[in-house]
Amino acid sequence: MQLTGELLIAGRAKRGEGALFQALDAATGEPIAQPVFHSALSTDVDKACELADEAFDIYRALHAEKRAQFLDDCAARIEALGDQLIERAMAESGLPRARLEGERARTANQLRMFAEVVRSGDALDARIEPALPERQPPRTDLRFWRIGVGPVAVFGASNFPLAFSVAGGDTASALAAGCPVVVKAHPAHPGTSELVGRAIQDAVAAAGLPAGVFSLLFDAGHEVGSALAQHPAIRAVGFTGSRAGGLALIKLAAARAEPIPVYAEMSSVNPNVLLPGALAARGETLAREFATSAMLGCGQFCTNPGLMLGLAGTEFDAFAADAAREFSGASAGVMLTPGIQRNYERGIERLTRHPRVTTLARGNAAPGRARAALLRVSAKDLLADPTLGEEVFGPSSVLVECADALELRAVLRKIEGQLTITLHAAPADGELVRSLLPLIERKAGRVLANGFPTGVEVCDAMVHGGPFPATSDGRSTSVGTAAIERFLRPVCYQNLADNLLPDALRDANPLDLRRRYAGKPETQRTP
Repeated sequence: MQLTGELLIAGRAKRGEGALFQALDAATGEPIAQPVFHSALSTDVDKACELADEAFDIYRALHAEKRAQFLDDCAARIEALGDQLIERAMAESGLPRARLEGERARTANQLRMFAEVVRSGDALDARIEPALPERQPPRTDLRFWRIGVGPVAVFGASNFPLAFSVAGGDTASALAAGCPVVVKAHPAHPGTSELVGRAIQDAVAAAGLPAGVFSLLFDAGHEVGSALAQHPAIRAVGFTGSRAGGLALIKLAAARAEPIPVYAEMSSVNPNVLLPGALAARGETLAREFATSAMLGCGQFCTNPGLMLGLAGTEFDAFAADAAREFSGASAGVMLTPGIQRNYERGIERLTRHPRVTTLARGNAAPGRARAALLRVSAKDLLADPTLGEEVFGPSSVLVECADALELRAVLRKIEGQLTITLHAAPADGELVRSLLPLIERKAGRVLANGFPTGVEVCDAMVHGGPFPATSDGRSTSVGTAAIERFLRPVCYQNLADNLLPDALRDANPLDLRRRYAGKPETQRTP
């Protein structure tokens, strides 16, 4: 497939008339010669959003099987891009082939997962409360289901050029919900974005869907993203990125005449709690596994273990020494973009210059590469200056020494909301674990035991979200089948004739859905 650098607006390719930019080779920092990408203008945003709005009622009414087949076809067409997709993504992101091949598989698998959600009809959450005319006062017939919210704006993420980008979880769940999608491609991987965007565009055409179901816009700056968040046709936003970027979109969306939700994944340091029994039993192994997790993908995972909390003592000191050896031998790594590396270096410099921070280890240095860092602070100093626990996106982590269990609880009470919190515990730590869990549950979307948080399973039970600022709405997840709930809203029908109801709510249940009837599963309904 030939890349052109064009915008993909509702079935057509159009050369943008905004600022020109080129992708950069992440390993060298040099521009990738072809193609030159053209930013969208406000008129392009208007066109994409208006066509998405026109497509909405047709697309949301599409038979479930046809929508599911469309999602399956998107997955197959992305896989069919083959090495061209992987090699372009490698150049633009600096990520290795194996990582990107795994990410492509995840991207296709989550599209297929949502196709099965559509086929099942479970996300519709159909409920029927029949009329009770004999009751005083009488109750009329009430029927409930969920429909798509409308067109959704999706922002591609820098650290996952496939799984959290053009056809990533936000796009897959929005399309599954019956919502057209307008994607703002991340400028760090525009070629990768165009390849995937053209695959989806082809799937839209092959399914005979309204062309406005999908559009892809490029932008060298922030103007397109701002315009999307404010466009009246857009009914929700999906975003993965920095806290500053997420907060800017939230502010724009809240200031609209009709505010809309922004589902933003923004910032998390994913604390790991190292309890005494676990350190005594397997401290050296934990240090090795921790270092591997912290430096995986050059530390550019949203679930990177950025804080390691433990109780003061010989076991914690031994863990710190073992971890320092691992970090000291770490090779310098390629970061996703020069801007991300500059931010990482500024964050590490801020910490290493702080008088209360001890630098335990720095990895090997290399020109143009990120150098790993392991730091240590006391819980007392962290509580006095919470900025010591702020996220530094990259291959680094901070060990936090707590004087006792009370101080550990104080840290957990004060830290911000997190995507994950992990407990490393042995059976002897059971009582302490029980006392900490209520605090941890308040702070995290995913609670782990005896593992590391890097790696997110795409399945029904996964939660990838958490209290602010991990996400803008801790009631939601961006991974797993529950992600579809962000882009659905409930509608109740009162006393409508059966022939006017949607098929999902008709008496005969023509879609053969699992429904609730009079407060019970319909299979338990008395004939």
